Amino acid sequence: MNKSIRIWVEGTIIAALAMVLSLIPLDIGASFSISLGQIPLTIFALRRGWKPGLAAGAIWGLLHFPMGKVWYLSVIQVLIEYPIAFTFAGLAGLYAVKLKREIGKGNGNKIKLTLIQGAFVGALARYFWHFVAGWVFWGSYAQWGMKPWLYSLVMNSASGLATAVTTAVVVVLSYTLAPQLFTPKATNSLSSN
Repeated sequence: MNKSIRIWVEGTIIAALAMVLSLIPLDIGASFSISLGQIPLTIFALRRGWKPGLAAGAIWGLLHFPMGKVWYLSVIQVLIEYPIAFTFAGLAGLYAVKLKREIGKGNGNKIKLTLIQGAFVGALARYFWHFVAGWVFWGSYAQWGMKPWLYSLVMNSASGLATAVTTAVVVVLSYTLAPQLFTPKATNSLSSN
């Protein structure tokens, strides 16, 4: 199979796995949740790079539509919260080249730090867009008399940080148990971007 096609197929499978894991209910109230789907997407992005990571994130975001998991207020809100936000989750792949370099050097502490950085960048980039949508579109639902931007910041920061921490812990454990997940045998120029 062509290397590029293999990466696309792998990314699509990862997006589907992320969607399935997103169905596990880890919601507390209406606005706080931990997104387990972020875990496989982060591993994939760190394995293949930021471009494949963004593509897999976009597919994950689009999968919300046929699954009926879209909260609709307006077209722009839906675009921000699904295709755009989930695409940005793939920015964890910005650390793919650094991770491969540290793996090559065998520097365990820097490998773990790079995994954690990738997990946090991907999760927080995604939740930034949820924050924007929460502020602009969901502001009228702000509780406790809070200003819409502050309510969105608090709720999305809590969910984003919880997702980032959970993702970082699982990604580091995954590397410890199965480092081969992060170093594919077949790569092409996509993974070095």
